[in-house]
Parts: sequence; structure tokens; C-alpha cells
Amino acid sequence: MSEHRFSEAEIQAVYRAIGERRDMRHFLSTPVDPDMLRRLLQAANQAGSVGLMQPWRFIRISKQPLRHAIHALVDQERRLTAKALGEREDEFMRLKVEGILECGELLVVALADKRERHIFGRRTMPDMDLASVACAIQNMWLAARAEGLGMGWVSLFDPEALAQLLKMPMGSQPVAILCLGHVKTFYKRPMLEIEQWASSQPLENLVSENSWPTQE
Repeated sequence: MSEHRFSEAEIQAVYRAIGERRDMRHFLSTPVDPDMLRRLLQAANQAGSVGLMQPWRFIRISKQPLRHAIHALVDQERRLTAKALGEREDEFMRLKVEGILECGELLVVALADKRERHIFGRRTMPDMDLASVACAIQNMWLAARAEGLGMGWVSLFDPEALAQLLKMPMGSQPVAILCLGHVKTFYKRPMLEIEQWASSQPLENLVSENSWPTQE
């Protein structure tokens, strides 16, 4: 057993946060304590990043008119997505896909501009900056669950339109709209499973050894 191992209670707490993390869509309007928000942002900022470039930028949306404008962008993309789904259009339109107007805090996470200066770890894999941002978001998600707050990642938006709305510089790129806040309850299972939209695959289907898995 490693001398660096956490206590059993601490280990179980980590796995519990991972297992009970949910992509939340239903929120209470209760405000988020500013100190808690800072803790969550600090957790995000402690994520690993390629070349220690910290490509993430967080924009807190505190003005209600701006929140409504973001909601309008998301709703527009929601309708376009529904049409692109063809026969599942009506089914998709019945899903609740965001909590932008209800959540206590709304954040936009973006890739910073001038990322071309960072070559370490990105020369052949430039998308590692995006992977780094995803790590920051996951850190925040798990910390929020441990704090008893829900978080939802919204990706239904036109990046150029959102960047223009937020007056972002050339070269930057919005990645996620994060709904964060208190919830009445956490989903027992992923919401899309509950709504029978999709189901998770077992681990055995996703792991292979030494080469790509042989197709049946």
C-alpha cells in the first residue's frame, strides 16, 4: 500500500463525488455564497494543463439582460439542433437542456486568445488546450458536487455569436456555458438515461489492450 494514500474516508469521498456528479438542468434560484464560488473557481484553476499554459478563462454573468441574451442564443441553437435530429425532433424538444434563467450563477468558460504562443505539448496536438479546459471544468464539477451544488454544462450555442455578445478578443473561443447553483435534489441517474434519450455503455465496451478492440 502506498504511503501517499489518502485515508479510507477521504478516498470514498472522492469516488462518491465522481459517482454522484450529474449534468444538472433543474435549479433553485438561491444565490451561491461568494466564498464558495471562489473555492470552486480555485479548484478549476488547479487543473492540469498542457505546458502549464492555463488556457481557461471564466466570465461570470451578473447582468440579467445579458443572461437573457445568452438564453436566447441557446434557445435558437436548441431549435436548430432539434431540426437536425430529424425523427427525434419532438422528443428532443421535450427535454430540458439548460437552467440558464433559474441557476444561482452563470459562467462562460472560454479558451484564451494568443494560444499559438504555447507550443509545449501542442505542436502535433493543438487541441490539448481544449482538453485542459475540460479538465478545469471537471474539477469544478466535482468540487461543486462535494459542496452540494449542481452544475450543468451547456454546449448549445453558436461560438461566434456568444463571443461577440461577450466582447471576446480575436483568437479566443467560448467552450461552455455553466449553470451553477443549489438544487432541490440530484438525479439518481444521468438525466438522459432517466428520459430514455440515451444510455451509458459498460466499461468493458470501452477498454482494450494493446490495440483497438476487434469489432464484432
